[in-house]
Amino acid sequence: MDWAEDSEPQLLTSGARIMSANKGWWVPPEGEDSVSEKFLRKTRESPLVPVGVGGCLAVAAYRIYRLKARGSTKMSIHLIHTRVAAQACAVGAVMLGAVYTMYRDYIKRTAQDAGEK
Repeated sequence: MDWAEDSEPQLLTSGARIMSANKGWWVPPEGEDSVSEKFLRKTRESPLVPVGVGGCLAVAAYRIYRLKARGSTKMSIHLIHTRVAAQACAVGAVMLGAVYTMYRDYIKRTAQDAGEK
């Protein structure tokens, strides 16, 4: 039998199905989340990750927009400043997450324990 005549999807070693002759797209394996479901689940688990990514993208977009107005600054210096600002957003989001986690785990829990006694 020719591959083009085969209507059943073939399996890869990872378990993902590839295109079949009658379908023109990739079919995700059963039991796995789609990309949007996985993104929403990860966002619920750690909500500051999208904030950090969004901040990095916002800084990069702003610095690209301001690229023509950089004056006599060299391009390499402009790119270094863009990178540093984007990293500051990401590190700031991580720090906010760490502070919130410490607050939730230590201060809030200590207050609840003191209220129970």
